[in-house]
Amino acid sequence: MVRLEHQVVALPSPIDAAPDDVGRRIGVSRGSAFLVFWLLIVAILVVPILLFLAVAFSPALLAQGPEWFTLSAFAQALDGQLLVAFLDSTVVGVVTAVLSAAIAFWLAWVVMRTDLVGRRIWTGVAFALLLTPSYLIALGWERLLEPNGVLELIGIPADGARSVMYGPVGIVVVLTVKGIPFAFLAISNTLRGLGHEFEDAVRVHGGGRVAALRIVVALLSPGVWAALAIVFAESISDFGVASTLANDSHFLVATYSLYMAVDSFPVHFPVAAAISWVLLVLIVLALLAQNAALKGRSFRVLSGRSKPVLSQRLSPAVTAITWLCFLVFLLLALGVPAFGAVSASLIDGLGSLAGTHQWDLSNYLRVLSSPQLGDPLVYSAILAAITATAGVALAVACARVLAARGSTLPGRVLDFILLAAVALPGIVFAAGYIFAYNLPLWGALHLQIYGTTTLLLLAYLATALPSTTRVLVGTMSQIQESMLEASRVHGRGPLRAWLSIVIPVIARPLLSAWLLTFAATLLELPVSQLLSPPGSQPVSVGIEAALAKYDYGGGTAMEVLAVLFALVVVGIGFGAFRLFAPAGWRAIGRTR
Repeated sequence: MVRLEHQVVALPSPIDAAPDDVGRRIGVSRGSAFLVFWLLIVAILVVPILLFLAVAFSPALLAQGPEWFTLSAFAQALDGQLLVAFLDSTVVGVVTAVLSAAIAFWLAWVVMRTDLVGRRIWTGVAFALLLTPSYLIALGWERLLEPNGVLELIGIPADGARSVMYGPVGIVVVLTVKGIPFAFLAISNTLRGLGHEFEDAVRVHGGGRVAALRIVVALLSPGVWAALAIVFAESISDFGVASTLANDSHFLVATYSLYMAVDSFPVHFPVAAAISWVLLVLIVLALLAQNAALKGRSFRVLSGRSKPVLSQRLSPAVTAITWLCFLVFLLLALGVPAFGAVSASLIDGLGSLAGTHQWDLSNYLRVLSSPQLGDPLVYSAILAAITATAGVALAVACARVLAARGSTLPGRVLDFILLAAVALPGIVFAAGYIFAYNLPLWGALHLQIYGTTTLLLLAYLATALPSTTRVLVGTMSQIQESMLEASRVHGRGPLRAWLSIVIPVIARPLLSAWLLTFAATLLELPVSQLLSPPGSQPVSVGIEAALAKYDYGGGTAMEVLAVLFALVVVGIGFGAFRLFAPAGWRAIGRTR
């Protein structure tokens, strides 16, 4: 009998070979990365906004006036036409929030609680509206209704519709269309967790459908109030409608007043900062109203005894009415603006006396052949790709800090900064960058980046980072540290561990975040309008410049091509992932 013996030999790994040296190197590298991360967060999110907001109280602090402390900027911001602009913005915001929440509640109920055929189409419509900037929707309406616009050129009188849409009614319509997707997401997420047992309890005790609906609405209060607060904040901080439909109809709103204070000569930075403070106060008041409405009440409806939701069967008549309402909404939200933009882009010489006013492709040929019209799309595409790449990388780091186990101080500070950044309108970000990075200090440090593409990229990154981080924080919270620790034990360094363990798990969410950031940056308006460097125009500024010269055909052709380009990039991104990503990457998160 032969006795076999074996000996286990421990193979040295980089970690085991020199633990003190490796630990020291890892600690130094992590410390350096941590320092660079926070310096970048401070540079793009904290410094521009704090300096800009501080000048409203102390112009002398930053060489913007003789006073070290004054409230005169607020007196100017709350007087005359500026006060009218704030009142208009507040009224429009309240009306828009109520309409958006009501329509979104109906849509959420139809999608999640009925058996309506094709109801899932609304999910795609919601994301299409999220990706469409408000100024493009407004421009679509304007091309249809303006004097000598599309409708009048084809022989349809537009005076009556123009008098309605060019004013507060039209502004509310466009902002409601943009607010409905936000309200739908807030309400549908709450409705998804509400079982059917509450409605059954009402019916058992003799209540009818109205009583059951009243109970459901009360239980959905967190989602409804969240929808009201989100849409109100989005409406009063919107710049796309303010710079197009509101400006063309001479309807004063706060965001355009802020833009004029920064774009005027001389620049009125203290007044612009005071306007920003008032906008922030209005948003904070909306959040406080939400908290006050929900304070002291319990809305905990999830338990182990929650019953699955039963789809309500609709009668043929109700089905027909529901589909009719849905088609009307779809027509107003996407159909009319899309028709206005596409039809205007096909009319030669629209908006001017030049041209034949014939239906052809001459506007598209001009856009593709003229550097003044075609270069902005290329320029924006490059900036959008850089912003999406850098933004997703930085958002992963932010999401990892927020998802760290335990309530760490860096995580709480970062969470507060990102939440504050979400509440800031894009126009405030742009104004903050103009002020902060035009100070003499940067010239003395030989870091003069004002008026350059670098500053525009930093501003794009600052506006994209908060939302991108929120998109990825849920995914990063699901990653277990044990996977990385196991990889390190087997000799892989931090970078190889991430590439081989983490990236496959988060590949699909990373792609989605990249594509969303790319599409949003490509068509971004307020930051582009204020920070575009001399000689280089983003596509949104190029569209505005063409329209300002009454080249409506060329401007709308640029608009259509930009939207199509964004959709093509999104399609190529998801298609390439489906075709070329490893099977294991594609299998994660897939349902059978």
